[in-house]
Amino acid sequence: MNIKKIAKQATALTFSTAILVGGGSLAFAEKASTDYKEDYGFTHITRSDMLKLPEQQKSDQFKVPQFDASTIKNIPSAKGVDKDGNPIDLDVWDTWPLQNADGTVAEYKGYEIVFGLAGDPKDANDTFVYMFYKKAGDNSIENWKNAGKVFKASDKYNTNDAILHKQSEEWSGSATLTSDGDVRLFYTNRHAFKPEEGLFGKQTLTTAKINVSQPDSESLKMDGVEDFKSIFDGDGKYYQTVEQAFGGGDYSDNHTLRDPHYVEENGKKYLVFEANTGTETGYQGEESLSNKAYYGKSEAFFQLEKNKLMQSPKKKDAEIANGALGIIELNDDYTLKKVMKPLISSNTVTDEIERANVFEMNGKWYLFTSTRGSKMPVDGIGSKDIYMLGYVADSLTGGYKPLNGTGLVLHHNLDPNDITFNYAHFVTPNKNKDNNVVVTSYMTNRGYFEDHHTTFAPSFLLNIKGSKTSVVKDSILEQGQLTVEENK
Repeated sequence: MNIKKIAKQATALTFSTAILVGGGSLAFAEKASTDYKEDYGFTHITRSDMLKLPEQQKSDQFKVPQFDASTIKNIPSAKGVDKDGNPIDLDVWDTWPLQNADGTVAEYKGYEIVFGLAGDPKDANDTFVYMFYKKAGDNSIENWKNAGKVFKASDKYNTNDAILHKQSEEWSGSATLTSDGDVRLFYTNRHAFKPEEGLFGKQTLTTAKINVSQPDSESLKMDGVEDFKSIFDGDGKYYQTVEQAFGGGDYSDNHTLRDPHYVEENGKKYLVFEANTGTETGYQGEESLSNKAYYGKSEAFFQLEKNKLMQSPKKKDAEIANGALGIIELNDDYTLKKVMKPLISSNTVTDEIERANVFEMNGKWYLFTSTRGSKMPVDGIGSKDIYMLGYVADSLTGGYKPLNGTGLVLHHNLDPNDITFNYAHFVTPNKNKDNNVVVTSYMTNRGYFEDHHTTFAPSFLLNIKGSKTSVVKDSILEQGQLTVEENK
């Protein structure tokens, strides 16, 4: 607990004691002694805002378009091999485009590139980054080609990076086309979860330069990687480490430190990422349920919601909920320069706000994140609810305010067994910087069907004007489409 908060609680205790001497109740004195208000200098996804979602999400403004299941295709080029070397069709889920520094989709020698997680539908641990590409403007899903896995199995051992040596899987990230014309990839290096071996599923923000060539007019080729290295795996103070989460032998927490999203502002390099708050930024535990900053609205609402939560079967989930979208500054060589406070957190609301995505458009900075209702101990939000939340600020570092009053941008509640189930929504601004942006995602849950694989979902348009957003009517695009020449 920090000094500022101790002082606030001491003040509350003194006040409650005076009330008690004057004849007040002991219960009131105890309540006042534990309540406090501390925002730690950044924005919070509040319980009051999230309680408004069940009613707000009924509006067509926020509804992910309905897709025709009969038109959904597997990615034809998503071919690979299983652990025994047999040819298989791959699932492809979280993807991210090669972007320019301003967030727009980059062209590399006339091609658009996406990196994405792919693997054997029958092996949940087969999760690695692949590179797909197509000629710019050829938007049909049939035009995507597969360049294969980005990293060879030996690449991690060709470094002096001890964290990389223990990598088990590769998780989501981002990619940028540098001013030198290089392809720079950021992703999440994940260790296996084997506590008996001292491995707790550590997640580390990681980078490499990807050497890409064009051997002929119809293809791109990966020619190995350089400058392959870890960047950040938590500091404990601003961002929870895996040792803090699991070192004590309790594995009920949901630790996150992943999805590095590269962005630049005023010539400086940053990564925005998913994490959990550390000991100096709110952390977690029963004490966090007494922080008024996490609730929003009035004192009366705080007391009512807190008392309800203290008696709720979801109390434990709320105690360990401390999701965050963090930020670090990088040196010019993409090593860690400075650890910064989170841009936003979701204490008592959810432990998991994924797919950090931020860009500047029309003089404002827009920050988006995907999250699942199944992770949110909030009344009225169900296990099938899928959300993309969004926030707006005048600068990259904040302070961020919720779009549409609450942060709600997208919602659906499809059955996970529906072929058109979609998640990991990712927003990409257009080069003309008008008010419409492209939303991509994946479709069909991994391993749920024999003949339908996880694939690129049809993209669609989202309109952004100031602090308001709305799904553009009749704006469904091709599966995996990244850009539009003229927005509808």
